Amino acid sequence: MASIPSLMADSQRQGAEPRRLLVIFNPTAGGRRRRRLEAVLAALADFGCPIDLRATTRPGEAAELARQADPAACDLVVAAGGDGTVNELINGLVGEAAAAPAACPPLAVLPLGTANVLAAELGFDPVPAQIARAIARGPVRPVCLGCVRGNEGPGRVFSLMAGAGFDARVVAGVGLRVKRLIGKGAYVLEGLHQMGRRRPPPLRVTVDARAYQAASVVVSKGRFYGGRYLLAPAARLEEPLFHVCLFRHGDLRHSLRYAVAMQTGRLAGTAGLEIVAGREIRIEGSPGEPLQADGDIVAQLPVSITLLPDALRMVTAG
Repeated sequence: MASIPSLMADSQRQGAEPRRLLVIFNPTAGGRRRRRLEAVLAALADFGCPIDLRATTRPGEAAELARQADPAACDLVVAAGGDGTVNELINGLVGEAAAAPAACPPLAVLPLGTANVLAAELGFDPVPAQIARAIARGPVRPVCLGCVRGNEGPGRVFSLMAGAGFDARVVAGVGLRVKRLIGKGAYVLEGLHQMGRRRPPPLRVTVDARAYQAASVVVSKGRFYGGRYLLAPAARLEEPLFHVCLFRHGDLRHSLRYAVAMQTGRLAGTAGLEIVAGREIRIEGSPGEPLQADGDIVAQLPVSITLLPDALRMVTAG
């Protein structure tokens, strides 16, 4: 990262000590994303923030680096990447045990991904100077997380959403190479492909002991989906509550209607969508059906989803 100037700038911002930052990033990011990373780090240096820059070299290393973060040595852990990278760091900081927020450093987001949904939830603009200002000076607030537990393996923590049905099958079908080539277009192509496939049986969804059926379900902690598309208008990261979006129909006509309504900001009023609030969720379906959390496949049905109140502190833009 020789092209990144003076990561230990001398200037001090008035009225407070500069935040000490542990920045964890994936060095495979190139082109526009690399330039954004360099611009944000340069601006943070101008704020006087000491920066410990750590590049990952293998899958799972971001979580390990976050897990090793010492609150006495850094004021913030900065996740430089997309929602998948952020999710990995969150699982390293918190994990399903949900340690008290004071036991780990707060998390800041430096958005470099395809959708950057969490950055949108936190109020970040995609402008390097504004991202740097938020990381250097933005308020730190507790947020509530969700945790997915299947029949096998450890639980997986998420900050944004967990989904089963159509959206999980799309995530499972998108190849990394295609995603790197065409970004969000990879999800559009795979979505069209999934619309033409045979529909599996309906999902059985239980929300606080109330039973529902749906073709697809997204359990939301935040408002947005796939970028800045509004899915659950009343959801908030800081509230200990899930907003469960139940898509009743999975045929081609309704799937296209849902997609168009989301693109135009009218999804919440679309027939066939019901949003219910709850704290304990159970999703059952065909064995082997995937479940995605924060944009990655993390489990297979059946799963239980529970809240982790005030599990982590995050930097917001204001």
